[in-house]
Amino acid sequence: MFFTYLRRELRRRRKAALVVASGLALGIALVIVVTSVSAGMGKAQEKVLQSLYGLGTDMTVTKAAAPAGSGSERPRFRFDAQDDGSGGEQSSDRVMVQGFQTLASSTVGEVDGQSGVADAVGGLSLQVLKVSGEFTRGRFQQGGGGGQGGGRGAQPSPQGRVEGGGADFDVNNYSVYGTDVTEPALGPLTSSRITSGRTFTTGETNAKVAVADSAYAKEKKLKTGSVVTVKNKKFEVVGIATADSGDAAADLYIPLKQAQTLADAKDKVTTIYVKATDSQRIGGVKAEIQKNIPGTTVTTSADLVDTVSGSLSTASSLAASVGRWLSVAVLVAAFLVAGLLTSAAVSRRVREFGTLKALGWKSGRVTGQVVGEAVVNGLVGGALGIALGLAGAYAVTAVSPTLQAQLGGGTGAGGGFGGFRGGPGRAAAAKTLDVALTAPVSLTTIALAVALAVTGGLVAGAFGGWRASRLRPADALRRVE
Repeated sequence: MFFTYLRRELRRRRKAALVVASGLALGIALVIVVTSVSAGMGKAQEKVLQSLYGLGTDMTVTKAAAPAGSGSERPRFRFDAQDDGSGGEQSSDRVMVQGFQTLASSTVGEVDGQSGVADAVGGLSLQVLKVSGEFTRGRFQQGGGGGQGGGRGAQPSPQGRVEGGGADFDVNNYSVYGTDVTEPALGPLTSSRITSGRTFTTGETNAKVAVADSAYAKEKKLKTGSVVTVKNKKFEVVGIATADSGDAAADLYIPLKQAQTLADAKDKVTTIYVKATDSQRIGGVKAEIQKNIPGTTVTTSADLVDTVSGSLSTASSLAASVGRWLSVAVLVAAFLVAGLLTSAAVSRRVREFGTLKALGWKSGRVTGQVVGEAVVNGLVGGALGIALGLAGAYAVTAVSPTLQAQLGGGTGAGGGFGGFRGGPGRAAAAKTLDVALTAPVSLTTIALAVALAVTGGLVAGAFGGWRASRLRPADALRRVE
């Protein structure tokens, strides 16, 4: 009887049902589009942030920043004087730990032993300053006449000037990253892909081999098989790597042991790359590392969101604030309109419900009938909303609007992520990336839409049911002409 009456009433009041369903559909579709676009922006932001720490890395551990002025040092360069006046080129390399902050290599094992950590690997970030050039001795040109002393016993001083001479030096500044070749799936090199040659083998833990960043290789005209010299040590370039997005972690990558030797930093690392067992546990793993390993700073991708600016950041903020509040406002309005329309429909059915009560229907049965109709209207609206929402999300993905993301705001000093380059105390240069926006729709979003549809029906049914429960058979008799 319930379903027979329900089917008859919905068919008889198609226009009113369609109005209620359409209002709910609009609100639900907007929620789906905003939620999917927000998810797409999150994925785009993750892609941008991934260029800062590499594939598979969930967080990095670095030494806690030291107070200003402590532990820092300035590179000093000493050159021999040329007594014979012939000049001659001189050069001097200074290999410095980037940021001058290091952790003991044993810390990698401590981090790896924390609950929720799947893997951890250390890396040593270095900055190389090479100064090369030559001195040229000036020549003294004798002037006319000797000078006279001002008193008895004074010696004559020559008149003349020094011409020519001086110094001509060039400064070459580049970065080197020592990577643990036994863990190729984690570390600074994972933010790039090998485009020529090969990467390190697990047996090259102390080999004099290097992988060059493609931009640096182009600048220095390097290719596979070329030889680069760092602090008088020659390294063979075995591969060329290209950063997938953003800046590369370094200009040159070499085995960790070789980097430690160059910087006189035996058993030291600057950064520990950490992969969690579950992405949902990243926050807990971060807290545990900070608690159990004092003197460290743990940085996750969530901590780096503020470093991304540009249209991607602006659009993400709008979707997270304006978009969601707009969705809430539209849903509330749709629920209220559905409730009011259902209540108004009940008012027009006073004679009908009063007669049913006179025939023996209890108030609960009448209320259930009204709520059932409203829930069906909500489900119809949910189906329409899901269809509209999926169409909107598909349209966004098909168009794939391009957003710009600018990486910046970090410093090389103490920076734990490869994307922040630059020498000690020098701000990293910002780089703009183009990211295509998509709008993926998850099952969670669909489930949310269904829940909203049922909720909308229940809200509308509550309005109508309350109105129907107050009707009396006498109300129907008063409507009889």
